[in-house]
Amino acid sequence: MQKYVTLSRDVEVSEIPAGTKGSIPAGTPLTLVQALGGSFTAMTMQGYMVRIEGKDADAIGEEPPPPPPVAETLADRSTLDLAWDQLRTCYDPEIPVNIVDLGLVYECALAPAEDGASKATVRFTLTAPGCGMGDFLRQDVVAKLLAVPGIKEVDAQIVFDPQWSQSMMSDAARLQLGMM
Repeated sequence: MQKYVTLSRDVEVSEIPAGTKGSIPAGTPLTLVQALGGSFTAMTMQGYMVRIEGKDADAIGEEPPPPPPVAETLADRSTLDLAWDQLRTCYDPEIPVNIVDLGLVYECALAPAEDGASKATVRFTLTAPGCGMGDFLRQDVVAKLLAVPGIKEVDAQIVFDPQWSQSMMSDAARLQLGMM
């Protein structure tokens, strides 16, 4: 994806790869380079890469992400399957492949919580230990799993053992990235 846009209003962004929050004023030209998982990755004219949340899609002339599905439409799927589906909507802002297919998610498990709901436990890693987007990805994992009907609590932890390598990527991810 490569689309040139001009911000119609001020927008809060996260700098990539540092994860630092900042603001870009209305009228700033940007190049959209990725629109996945309900957020947008853009490049400024100065060469900085930033992530724009889906709630700010209108400022770049895009549609906001759809709301999560309601429980009635998901009755034939297990909560664990729905959790894995949600994890597949989390993307590293620099790589157009979801964190599951990248091989970053080492564990996703459910345990009983209060009121018959579930607690999700997720262990995942980063493509590089020094990546500043780690906490940002953790927050994305938590928010998306809390949108799954039946999940009321999420414990998402970044781990570095085992260390991630490209061999952990799915064949689909390798193909998508031109590595096959």
